[in-house]
Amino acid sequence: MNFKWISRAFIFLLAVLGSNAFSQQAVQVRVEWKEGLSPSGTVQVQHGILRKIERSAGKGKIKANAFQVGSSRRPGILIAVDSARIAHGTEATVVSIQTAKNPFSFFLRDVTASSPIYLPDYGVVVLNAADQRSYREVETAVRSRRTMTKLQRIEAESEVSFSSVEKKVRNMTVPTWLGTSRDFRIFQIAENLTDASQGEASIISPRLSSTALRLAETKNEPVNYLYTYGRGVGVKENVTRQLEQGTLPILHSTLTDDDVVYKSTTFVALEKSPLTQLKGTDFWVADKYSGGHMFTKEQQELVKTKTEKALNPDEETVLFFRVEVLNTGMVPRYAWFKTPRPGTAWWQKFPYRFEETTGFSAFSENRVFCISKLNGKPLPGEEMAILLQPGEKALFDFCIPHRPVSNERATQLARQPFDQRYAESREFWLAKLENAAQIHVPEKRIDEMIQAGLLHLDLITYGNEPNATLAPTIGVYSPIGTESAPIIQYYASVGWNEVAKRSLNYFLDKQHEDGFIQNFNGYMVETGAALWSMGEYFRYTNDREWVEKNKAKLLKSCDYLIAWRNRNKKEELRGRGYGMIAGKVADPEDHFHQFMLNGYAYLGMSRSAEMLASVEPAQSERIRKEADAWKADIRQSFFNSMALSPVVPLGDGTWCPTAPPWTEGAGLRGMYQKRETFWSHGTFTAPDAMLGPMYLVFCEVLDPHEPAAKTLLNYHSELFYQENSAFSQPYYSRHNWMQAKLGMTKPFLSTYYHTFAAHADRETYTFWEHLFKVSSHKTHEEAWFLMETRWMLYLEDGPKLKLFNTIPRQWLEQGKKITLNNVKSYFGPITANVFSEVEKGYITATVSCPDNRKPNEVSIRIPHPTGKKPLKVTGGVYDEQTETVSIKPFSGQAEIRLEY
Repeated sequence: MNFKWISRAFIFLLAVLGSNAFSQQAVQVRVEWKEGLSPSGTVQVQHGILRKIERSAGKGKIKANAFQVGSSRRPGILIAVDSARIAHGTEATVVSIQTAKNPFSFFLRDVTASSPIYLPDYGVVVLNAADQRSYREVETAVRSRRTMTKLQRIEAESEVSFSSVEKKVRNMTVPTWLGTSRDFRIFQIAENLTDASQGEASIISPRLSSTALRLAETKNEPVNYLYTYGRGVGVKENVTRQLEQGTLPILHSTLTDDDVVYKSTTFVALEKSPLTQLKGTDFWVADKYSGGHMFTKEQQELVKTKTEKALNPDEETVLFFRVEVLNTGMVPRYAWFKTPRPGTAWWQKFPYRFEETTGFSAFSENRVFCISKLNGKPLPGEEMAILLQPGEKALFDFCIPHRPVSNERATQLARQPFDQRYAESREFWLAKLENAAQIHVPEKRIDEMIQAGLLHLDLITYGNEPNATLAPTIGVYSPIGTESAPIIQYYASVGWNEVAKRSLNYFLDKQHEDGFIQNFNGYMVETGAALWSMGEYFRYTNDREWVEKNKAKLLKSCDYLIAWRNRNKKEELRGRGYGMIAGKVADPEDHFHQFMLNGYAYLGMSRSAEMLASVEPAQSERIRKEADAWKADIRQSFFNSMALSPVVPLGDGTWCPTAPPWTEGAGLRGMYQKRETFWSHGTFTAPDAMLGPMYLVFCEVLDPHEPAAKTLLNYHSELFYQENSAFSQPYYSRHNWMQAKLGMTKPFLSTYYHTFAAHADRETYTFWEHLFKVSSHKTHEEAWFLMETRWMLYLEDGPKLKLFNTIPRQWLEQGKKITLNNVKSYFGPITANVFSEVEKGYITATVSCPDNRKPNEVSIRIPHPTGKKPLKVTGGVYDEQTETVSIKPFSGQAEIRLEY
């Protein structure tokens, strides 16, 4: 045997182990509590060996890993850990101080002389054993630095606005979707340079919901039509876009090509009939052609019987386009056009022909895909240049049926008057807005986004008119219980009760026989979330008839959740998932006892108990007891998980407890205590920040005012937000709601403006799904923006109604007005106005809640634009700190006047 070789190998092995990321050492730390505290508990160590515990000062008892420290000037213990793993990497040593009150854990490697662990809310510090400073001395040293958390910095700075953030954040451009609402035949328009992947020319893409239209003539590839006008792509960004009146789904664009200005108008109408005769698309079929949909076997058979009819309608939807060209120069100038042809680039070729005598572009004799005109007559050339005299105009028109039509139908379509169809389209969309509650704010961009947003949601809510079930799709995806929730709830907020109810019926119509609700990509969170939205609808409408009609289905879903929960009542899960359901809540395949999953399940059960109280009181009581027990089990597991999750530092020098996204987690997933890879959707932060325990506050398991909720907000804001907005898909983070609830105006506005300024197209107001430009016309994101705006303007808080609680101060500058006319709430309809005459020395407000469900108290926040405090307030009691006027008891009507 070669002992020399073995000796060298042994030395080499020691060297490798010494350089390993988990270098093993003996480490001592000291835990000291605030003077007067007398903690007792145990010390637990993960990935290390607890050698001993000693009293660091004063009286106390130590036995094995248990300690009891008497109240003294410096209560504390000394902890020694062998085989400590304190280098970078996974499976690092974690020490847990398990006390009856305020238990906490920390990474042993995080304890340093320069930044000791300081938990002021718990009254405790953790220091290196050699660091002999007292709790008070550490506190003084940390406070003397005068550093701030990110939230504290926001509070210390001026309120943000769109103008203050627009140059700091991404400037998104999003392809525009145009359609008729209800009908799944839509068109996507990517105008010149609005989409980085399609920048050579403008592209029109017919779609069936989110599914690309495919034709035999395009070799069964997605159908796209390329068109352009002007000289081409140059060094200047010279195209601007806007919606009709800033709000309607009618697209306008302006191309300024030196002296020649091209102004276009694009909209969608029906081939023959006015839009008022719109029939729509069966929601089952629309669902089939939306991304991520899921059907049971029985549902698949049902969809087959409905699809053929939907794909062969009596008439097509048609995209109408006109560009008006004007020579603004002093000399003659040329204008250029190219009428649509198949493909997305010059090199992509599909057989077709252009007929000069008719202006028809066709794949074959009876397959016309475009009709083009110049000044009302057939376009004489597929590509052409015309000379315009100074001040002369020209009109270039084309229309594209969703699918190619026969020559006969094309001839009839060519006779359709553009101006008439344009006027009809405008009137159709305006009528929808007039049928909704009126919300107006003095910031033009926000005011337009409110109106445009409602129509963007409606544009892709598919179903047969006038009364059938609707599919509230969320962009390219089929409806999801979670992501469709803000869409449906915003419909109810503006009084579109029938649209909201028909959208809720989607989830009931697709409910499985056992009560499970699942429509998208294996998500398991939809049952609770859908029940929650149904409960919100009931809070708005008090629609007992609808509850009576659907009570059997509501109970079936509740019993499904209860049975699912009962399967998880296992003693080995006690305190770490007992009575909590396991499954995935989003795209990542994380099948755990997730707090988000269970929060929505509890919330759905709680709302179901409310709904059933008036129609099935005994069942309501049963469901309420189950919901309350579920909430208790979630809270127990949450607090146990938080005790074991390592604390993290904040910007002010303090440290903060954390919580994992699920009970199986040892701590924040982003801290990599386990060896795994989970980067997805453009971020490391998704499990912790967007799918994690913050949902327990939103889902009413934790109260926004309790310390644990504050803890969640503190470390989320410090670790997981950029400019107080989450990464990748920021509208999945629920801190915005918590900030609104707590009246945190500056943080709320920071989240609000930074998020939509970076997320939405600034010209057409359409949202992407993610900040890395994927999935256009994402109405889940847009609906949360609308709900955030609603919370800013009015928000229920128990028996109290809060008005204008987090509005920007600048909205009450001289002459500005905020109007809420007949918006809907838990308290019935609300009409409220605030009008600023600060240059004359006063601001006035009125509020009316005529329903017998009116609130006990109304608080109206009226911030002076420069921060002045009023000299006199009439109509209520003024709180100087919150700048609110409270009316209690509230009779249903109130007038307020603040004088300065």
